[in-house]
Parts: sequence; structure tokens; C-alpha cells
Amino acid sequence: MALTADVKEELARVEVAKTSVRAAELATILRFAGGLHIISGRIAIEAELDSPTLVRRVTRDLAELYGVRPDVSVSAAGGVRRGNQYLVRVLEGGETLARQTGLLDARRRPVRGLPNRLTTGSRDEVAAVWRGAFLASGSLTDPGRSAALEITCPGNETAMALVGAAGRLGIAAKAREVRGVHRVVVRDGEAISAMLQVMGASGTVRNWEELRQRREVRATANRLVNFDDANLRRSAQAAVAACARVERAMELLGDDIPDHLKYAGELRLAHRDASLDELGHHADPPMTKDAVAGRIRRLLAMADKRAADLGVPGTEASLPADLDEV
Repeated sequence: MALTADVKEELARVEVAKTSVRAAELATILRFAGGLHIISGRIAIEAELDSPTLVRRVTRDLAELYGVRPDVSVSAAGGVRRGNQYLVRVLEGGETLARQTGLLDARRRPVRGLPNRLTTGSRDEVAAVWRGAFLASGSLTDPGRSAALEITCPGNETAMALVGAAGRLGIAAKAREVRGVHRVVVRDGEAISAMLQVMGASGTVRNWEELRQRREVRATANRLVNFDDANLRRSAQAAVAACARVERAMELLGDDIPDHLKYAGELRLAHRDASLDELGHHADPPMTKDAVAGRIRRLLAMADKRAADLGVPGTEASLPADLDEV
């Protein structure tokens, strides 16, 4: 929630000079934060906003772009609401404003998606559409596996219009419906950064990227630690298994073991935790790990053949019962 508030606070302070861009943002905020209502037989526009900074931005744009001064009321925080809610309402001249912002078509019918001129405007106007949508009903989660930039939409038509607008900005977004609520989601980390940058939240982009990089480094480190632990565990298990089989082999063969195989077996038992490469260095004269492994393999094979001839358990019978498979 803190991250979302930071983004909205930064976006609500973005300076826009071009009238068409300001109008695109304002129309989108009105569409996503509320909509049209009939009050005393007249069309009114209402928008529920969650930030005093955003309220000032909307009321200023209404006054400067359309000469409208809305009524603003405050609902105090309580229940599931953590902060105050602000209701911006335009009753006097509401229908005229609805026509001017594109929320009503020429036949006085509410526009179900977004006005066509908004989603087909310039790149700055399309970016303003996304900025307005986020200011009205957006959220941003911390970077990680479930990182998402998400907009809650009034309906499927607005969701599809927003996806199309993102496409025009070169950013992949997806619409989805969960329990009757329509949302547009940007999930890829690079895409989230790009969208924040396009909307104008450059400060948040830097903070979000730093947090994302720290978490990626931490996740990589954890994976490497787990990988090393698994390798060490497998190496230890392999050494235990090898020593148990060599002991059984020397018991089965007794004095019939060839000297070079006996030396390899004794080397294995004398350095139980050593790797094959390390065993080769301990040998006198030194041997390669392949030479050590070959001698131990021939020792075990000779012992298993002897066990088969005698009808007794072979070297694998000596493995500890609780040893994991390696």
C-alpha cells in the first residue's frame, strides 16, 4: 500500500502543459473513479478519490479546462478504509461536462469503454490515460514473484481499451476478471518499470528498480546456497556409500585382493570425506581421480562376483538403511 501511495503522490504532481493531455487524464480519472449518476432528474458526474493532492489536481483541471467548480465532501477513515475518501461531484452542468469529456455520446448514451479519441490520441495523451487510470484505481505491489501493476476497471470495455492503450505504448498488459471484477495487469518487471516511466513516476521507478535488484540478488544467493548445500549433501552421501561398499568388499575378498586394488580401497577408507580428486592427491605416487575411481570400481565388481559365487549378500547390502538415493 505504501508503494502505491508513493506512486500516486508522484503522479498527482506531474506537471502537464498541453491541454489535450490534461483533458485525457481528467476524463480517464472521472471514468475510472466514479462515473455518471442521475440526481434529481439531472446527470451528475461523481468521482471517489483517495488523496487530497489528487483532489486538488482534479478540481483545478475542472475549473481551468471546463470552467466547472465541483462540490467536494470527505468521508473519514474507518472500517476497511485506512484513509479519508473524497467525493468530487459535478451536478450543475454535469451533462455538458459529460459530453465534453466523452463520457456521454452524441445520443446522450453513456460510453461503456473509453472515448475513442483518448485511446487513439498522441503518445502523450495515451500515457495520460494510463496515468489517470492509475491515479483513480491503480495499485503497485513490491517487486518479486507476484509483482504487478494493476488497474481495477469499471467493466470489460474499459479494461480492453486500457490494454489497447498499453499496446500503443509498446507495453504488454493483460485483462482478467476475478469474481466479477475486471482488472488490467502488467506483471513483467521490465514492463512495470517502463509503464511507471511513461506515466511520469520516474522517482518511483528508481526506488522500485533498486528494490527489485536487491531481491533478485538475494534470490540468486539463496538459490546458490541451496545448490551448494545439495551438492555437499550428495557428495557426503556418495562418500558414505562408497566407504560402506569398500569395507564389505575387503571383507569378502580377504587376502585375495590384488595389491593395487587393495591400496585404492585403503585410501578410500583412510580419507572418508575426501573427493575422488583429493584421494588421487593423497596417493603415493599421485593418481588421477579417474584412476582412483577405476580401481575402486574394479574392487567392488570383484567382491560382488565373489559374493554371487558364495551366495551371500554383495557390497550394496552394506549400505546404511537411512541413506538417501544418490
